[in-house]
Amino acid sequence: MKTIYVDNNATTRVAPEVQEVMLPYLSEFYGNPSSMHSFGGKVAHKIEEARAKVASLINASPDEIMFTSCGTESDSTAIHATISSVPDKKHIITSRVEHPAVKNLFEHLSKKGYRVTFVPVDRKGMLDLDYLYSNLTDDTAIVSIMWANNETGMIFPVEEISQVIKKKGIVFHTDAVQAVGKMPIDVSNSEIDMLSISGHKIYAPKGIGALYVRKGTRFSPFLIGGHQEGGRRGGTENVVYIIGLGKASELAANHMGEMTTHVGKLRDKLENKLLNRIPNAMINGDKKNRLPNTTSISFEYVEGESILLMMNELGICASSGSACTSGSLEPSHVLRAMGVPFTAAHGSIRFSLGIYNTEEEIDFIVEKLPPIIENLRNMSPFWK
Repeated sequence: MKTIYVDNNATTRVAPEVQEVMLPYLSEFYGNPSSMHSFGGKVAHKIEEARAKVASLINASPDEIMFTSCGTESDSTAIHATISSVPDKKHIITSRVEHPAVKNLFEHLSKKGYRVTFVPVDRKGMLDLDYLYSNLTDDTAIVSIMWANNETGMIFPVEEISQVIKKKGIVFHTDAVQAVGKMPIDVSNSEIDMLSISGHKIYAPKGIGALYVRKGTRFSPFLIGGHQEGGRRGGTENVVYIIGLGKASELAANHMGEMTTHVGKLRDKLENKLLNRIPNAMINGDKKNRLPNTTSISFEYVEGESILLMMNELGICASSGSACTSGSLEPSHVLRAMGVPFTAAHGSIRFSLGIYNTEEEIDFIVEKLPPIIENLRNMSPFWK
């Protein structure tokens, strides 16, 4: 049975080109990049090449890029680095629809004495900017707002937000894990202080990420140890994966047009045909202001877990929301924040496409999913 993978916001496959450049550094070139000898120096040079490629993807300077283990570490580093730098400030702001990497950290900090403001969203998933701006105070240490939502694909105006935050002298961080590689990003055209990246969302391996730190940004290291990463993150570098992330960043830049054309067209085809064939189905979010690869569709009066299990039997891999919360039976916190009705939120499926998806795969999903929904509804006491 063929696997049809439409869960690319959870993770992507490692691109063959990425695998190819990584392999020599698992065997032949194994030197420590911090060593004084030339054998280690060659490895250090490759790390700097990768750093330049990651920087180029978001139009940053290479020395503004530090490597981490993942997007979660990048988020935690940015937030902890900031609050450690301004210990007297006890107010922090984020949105109600953040990824658990940020949401759960802010909830944790609320138990440690921080006053947290969670910015609401409307029915389409758009941020209440007036609420955000009205809650900025002299006590605000950091504002962290994601660039694109991992469940709905909604894109937030972080460039505009960063301009307002900058005027207040407050640090602004954005979790751009879902945005990087799917839309053009130019940090030089914004006032973003820190930006998080995750490799396994852009066809690099799991276990590698990066954090953009604008020059001049207050920063207190989260991992304290050696001199690595300019003293911002101690620990011997994950050389193989850093090189992989560099190649993946280069590929992402080259595939940017394909993401908005090929992938976007496949997403629209899938979405339109499912909505035409399945009654009581609706899109979660604004169809215009979102990533080109993502659609969140609610099918009323059925359980999302049942849909996923039945699709899985056919080799179709999708998600009911964030992979980091997939073990929960509760409706998505994102959909709850948007005010999606309970009967629809429970039957929500996220399809997130990638560059390797095909027309034939979309046709297969469109053929198989409507009967699944119909069968499940016939078993539901709430469907009439």
